[in-house]
Amino acid sequence: MSAGIADSAYAFFAARSRWRIDEIAIWIGAAASYVLFPEHLLLGSQVLIAGLFAMSLDLLVGYTGIASLGHAAFFGLGAYTAGLLATAGWTEPVTGLLAGGAVAGVFGLLCSAIVARVRGIALLTVTLGIGLLLFEVANRWTGLTGGDDGLQGMSFSPVFGVLEFDLIGRGAFIYAFAVTLICYVLARRLVNSPFGLQLHGIRGNLRRVPALGISVSNRIRAIFAISAAFAGIAGAVLAQTTQFVALEVLSFDRSLSALIMVVLGGVGTLSGGVIGAALYLIARDRLSELSPVYWNFWLGLILFLVVLSGSGGVLGLVGKLRAAASRR
Repeated sequence: MSAGIADSAYAFFAARSRWRIDEIAIWIGAAASYVLFPEHLLLGSQVLIAGLFAMSLDLLVGYTGIASLGHAAFFGLGAYTAGLLATAGWTEPVTGLLAGGAVAGVFGLLCSAIVARVRGIALLTVTLGIGLLLFEVANRWTGLTGGDDGLQGMSFSPVFGVLEFDLIGRGAFIYAFAVTLICYVLARRLVNSPFGLQLHGIRGNLRRVPALGISVSNRIRAIFAISAAFAGIAGAVLAQTTQFVALEVLSFDRSLSALIMVVLGGVGTLSGGVIGAALYLIARDRLSELSPVYWNFWLGLILFLVVLSGSGGVLGLVGKLRAAASRR
């Protein structure tokens, strides 16, 4: 009997770990944009960085059911860590990237001691408060962060001595693509593991999970720290590719934008973060050109229609269309 259970468990996780067609298409499309849109490589790198940040938030919202309004705190910590190391003379980008993720992850682990104890509106208030507090600290500590002027005067060595961050954006795009893809593969392995299944259980029925011998608080603390580390990596990539860290990296608007990206692409999909980031950033740029005053209205209308359709974002709509086509 135990052998049958083991075989069933193996078949279950093997089926979940298979790459779907839409996932493969997303990453092939992202790689192809390097050749198809050479004049928009800087925008492409911004999309990939925002997509990684949205993926980190999706680990909380989509897989654990934890809403956060202050996730930019970890994004900004990663950005400032990589930037401050560079201004201090540590210009090697990969170790700076890992340092940004580590600092954000440790801070996320500390914050998770509070996050794991609260639910609902209290959880939103706590995460929002963490983000606002860190924003104000960075704003006041001008000697370290530069305050409103931002952190400047940094430079980075070529990645592995080969890939340079040029003005055209080739190096930034390749670097952002590689880091985002690696983080996506790691996050995908995580959510399709037994640990990821426990996160699904916490999201589905928080009160029944402890009956299975699972510590809810420990799982929440672990995923919150992991999510914070991924967000810190995204912030570090932004600092390294732009060679500048603005105070905006810690703003509430960045946290809110990431949440919008997750909803647009599809909650609980990971790859939906990249789709949502592309849709949000491209729509924001185009709508601001067409209507500089009312572009927020049109962007809000698009988001309202996506949520009202109940399709689970773009990927949810694609899944429904594919299911309808298969039935026909």
